[in-house]
Amino acid sequence: MGIDAFLTLAVIVIAVGLFISEKLPSDVVALLVLASVLVLQLVTPAEAVSGFSSPATITVAAMFVLSSGLSASGVVHAMGRMIARIRKPLPMTILVMTLVGVLSAFINNTAAVAVFLPVVLATTAANRIPASQLLIPMSYAAQMAGVCTLVGTSTNLLVNSLARNLGHPGFGLFEFSKLGLIMLGAGFVYMLLVQRWLLPHSHSSDPDENEHLGKYITELRVPSTSPLTGQSVTAAKLGERYGVYVLELLRNDIAVAQPRAETIEGGDVLIVRGDWSRISALIDKNRLQTAPDFQPIGIGDGSGNERPVMAEVMIAPGSSLVGQTLVSPECHWHYRSAILAIHRRGDVLRSKLRDVRLRVGDVLLLRAPGNELPSLRRNPALLVLSAREHRVFMPRQALLTIAIMATVMTVAALGWLPLVASAILGCIALVATRCIDNNAAYESIDWRVIMLLAGVIPLGIAMQKSGLAQFIAVHLLGFVGDFGPLAVLAAVYLLTAVLTELMSNNATAVLITPIAYSTALAMGLSPTPFLIAVLFAASTSFATPIGYQTNTMVYNAGNYRFTDFMKVGIPLNLLFWALAVYFIPRFFPF
Repeated sequence: MGIDAFLTLAVIVIAVGLFISEKLPSDVVALLVLASVLVLQLVTPAEAVSGFSSPATITVAAMFVLSSGLSASGVVHAMGRMIARIRKPLPMTILVMTLVGVLSAFINNTAAVAVFLPVVLATTAANRIPASQLLIPMSYAAQMAGVCTLVGTSTNLLVNSLARNLGHPGFGLFEFSKLGLIMLGAGFVYMLLVQRWLLPHSHSSDPDENEHLGKYITELRVPSTSPLTGQSVTAAKLGERYGVYVLELLRNDIAVAQPRAETIEGGDVLIVRGDWSRISALIDKNRLQTAPDFQPIGIGDGSGNERPVMAEVMIAPGSSLVGQTLVSPECHWHYRSAILAIHRRGDVLRSKLRDVRLRVGDVLLLRAPGNELPSLRRNPALLVLSAREHRVFMPRQALLTIAIMATVMTVAALGWLPLVASAILGCIALVATRCIDNNAAYESIDWRVIMLLAGVIPLGIAMQKSGLAQFIAVHLLGFVGDFGPLAVLAAVYLLTAVLTELMSNNATAVLITPIAYSTALAMGLSPTPFLIAVLFAASTSFATPIGYQTNTMVYNAGNYRFTDFMKVGIPLNLLFWALAVYFIPRFFPF
């Protein structure tokens, strides 16, 4: 192994560590990878920026726009309203998984889950059905359906593009659909069988309370007229009386050393945790002020559309708000809303709201004017959970959008145009027919995903040029090669699946695709079955809530524990592994 291979391996080790630790956003890590392989001269400048012109990157961007067109027309939301008519858990689960599955085969699966999530939360709360019984099945259905077509996930397109760069002819739009449908069917049956026993049965709160997500963290200022002044936190017995617990006591923005023993003074700020109904009772009875740093510019006079409403909003995957604080310029959207509290799954915050850096899945409790809700719903950085979407169904726009989507898929499937060309023309048609405007088209693209794809593609080139992929392939064969191609296929799938649970699925695909390709060539076999194994394993992450964006979204909304995903997801991963090892060689012979 030469010096270039050692340098490439060093870049990979550091990148994997950064991806797993999440100390930096994944798109930033990808751009660091790009810069590293360029500075170390492992790739040429043209190869370093080739990811930005890759058909995979451009097609993914185009699919974001096409997906947005369906949502803007009201088609997706009309489908979502079908769920509200169901009253029983089993039929509701089947319908949710079916609708999300159908959409996720052709549009971005994160967008599909984002649309259905508020509807499922509202419907389950209204019918006293635990949301936790439906949200994991919905997330898994989105992933399982994504491997039914080439455009189902960005990972599919990435593996296809990498394979073409390595000399493989690539895959057609529906080339692995039969295998995908088998996996999807098995996954459906599995989820329906284990739903009752392995998924938690915790009920969401009463729908009128806007408390789907458990305990909030907020800050309360104590005015000098409050009955709490002159008492210590312990003597006030807030936990016993209200079920609200003081985490910190701030005086002049400095945390006191022993908050429970400290006497409360006028002007002190209490960082507290509890259900919002209990916090609200504490505020009313003790004349406290909520989140004083985030009072709105104006909520109106309480009449007409200006009547204040409570809303829960989640920080969406790919949001520009991730890593920002609520006082950052990027958070200007809340200037007419009062931010009351924040909920972060699995973490107890002890700082003021203005100092909290937002993460994907954080939920903010807002009090906003009624006429601000449409603006919040249109904001791609946010996902409104506590109110149902009220999008108008526009028949003409819907029919045009569906026709354009169908034409894009048909032209690509028949081979009349490459998929990237067909998708670009579809985007142009959406804008030209005014199904979506220019600004909405640009805003619909998740640029973090685009940067991630463009940044990691040069790493695959460096692995191939440096000989590292071939070196790893030879040693992989040394471990399992004697057991035959089926054992090697099983090892490739398992390695990809494990890495996908720990870090970005697209980064995993870039790492494993060259290795899988080189392994097949070293054995004198067709690379196709090994590439299919990488594609399926990297696109389905069931065992952790951090392995895939849809899992992260439902993790918070369903009030799940980390172990809930492990209990349901690990057996499903093993089932997919067994099915893949059995069926891949039958559809794609060695």
